[in-house]
Amino acid sequence: MPADDIAYLGLLEVSERIRRRELSAEAVTRALLDRIERLDGRLHSFQMVLADAALAQAKTADAEIAKGFWRGPLHGVPVGVKDLLHTKGLPTMAGMELLSDFRPDEDATVIARLKRAGAVIIGKLHMTEGATLDHHPTLPRPVNPWSEAHWTGVSSSGSGVAPAAGLCFGSLGTDTAGSIRMPSAANNLTGVKPTWGRVSRHGLLHLAESFDHIGPMARSAGDAAAILRAIAGVDPRDPTSLADPVPDYLASLTAGVSDLVIGVDWSYATDGMADEIVAAVKTAAEVFASLGARVREIDFPSTEAVGEIMPLLTAEIGAAHTEHFPNKANRYGPRLRGTLEAAARIDGLTVVRGQQARDRFTGAMRTAFRDIDLLLTPGLGRILPTWDEIDRLANDMGEMGRTVMRFTTPFNIAGVPTISLPGGFTAGGLPVGVQLVGWKLAEDKLLRAGHAFQQATDFHTRRPALD
Repeated sequence: MPADDIAYLGLLEVSERIRRRELSAEAVTRALLDRIERLDGRLHSFQMVLADAALAQAKTADAEIAKGFWRGPLHGVPVGVKDLLHTKGLPTMAGMELLSDFRPDEDATVIARLKRAGAVIIGKLHMTEGATLDHHPTLPRPVNPWSEAHWTGVSSSGSGVAPAAGLCFGSLGTDTAGSIRMPSAANNLTGVKPTWGRVSRHGLLHLAESFDHIGPMARSAGDAAAILRAIAGVDPRDPTSLADPVPDYLASLTAGVSDLVIGVDWSYATDGMADEIVAAVKTAAEVFASLGARVREIDFPSTEAVGEIMPLLTAEIGAAHTEHFPNKANRYGPRLRGTLEAAARIDGLTVVRGQQARDRFTGAMRTAFRDIDLLLTPGLGRILPTWDEIDRLANDMGEMGRTVMRFTTPFNIAGVPTISLPGGFTAGGLPVGVQLVGWKLAEDKLLRAGHAFQQATDFHTRRPALD
């Protein structure tokens, strides 16, 4: 099979071919390494390609499978990981020049779990500085394979570009205010932000600890389900991780949506939105209804409290950088340095008010989910912006929150799970995402709804023209 045909197989499909020994993990890994060498010089999705280690892992997988020992659907499959997850003995920069010499002495729990599942970790993926909005001035920023002029989403920018470009079969991203879902929408991927605590964060270089989530990014809901199943679950090294049993997300993937009630607040979902975004949400609602879901209009709680809560997030960013700021302030990029300076000016009463507003907002959201299983929204709050537009918006975080991040940040605040799905394309060929939201620990419902949607649509199967 030609290397480029291998690259765009689904994760589950390539996994099955490896399990049946129709393809070797080594051949698959070499095909992707060749593609990375050919394409990533202009896409900049990888911070570090782990070619030798990946080939060694692939050979081990082939030997194990030949002996009848199959670890599961990630066994022998190349995936990438965001470069803020500890990888033993390897640079872990989190997009920060000042961490260029940092080498952890152990793997993050999610990395250890990927290895236990037999995954081939093909490389560490570029990201913004400290998981914020900007890439550090000394580091390249990844290029959107759909349009070089347009945003890749942040902060898991490389984690979005690499699977979209066929350089790995899935990736790990992190999400503090939308950083799995924004690059998923920007790159036509399926991204899952799990319930806060569903996935251990031990070995994560935090942005804002009580907002941070780790989750999968892939080219389909089924592929994301396989990754999430491997990394989810309680971890004694992370006391915030949840002890609830982890379902077999793949086993329930084909159960359909006929038992689900999907709510849409049409005012929230459409006010001020471009026609193509509105059309994507309407199409998604129609598809779910045709599949047997009950789609009903609801009044979702107001998100106006988000502005009052954001100083809490900013203060947590400041807390994450106390080891290096302000004593190494000159090694930060200008925007993150400005955020840390702002964090130092936040007073205790403002933080307390933010926490109280967060509790009230989360309670109101819990009430809304008494009558629905899932909520349908757009993915981004505007058509995919250009880099120039993002650079302007990033100077006004209030405007950024009201537009681009309108449908992502509220669900980090509440710690509830979400899935971003490819929902269509603009006339100019740019991806348009839609999002489903559930109450806590509803990942199984989100994944099977996403899978059902993708059985009825082909948006997720389209590929950028790179050659």
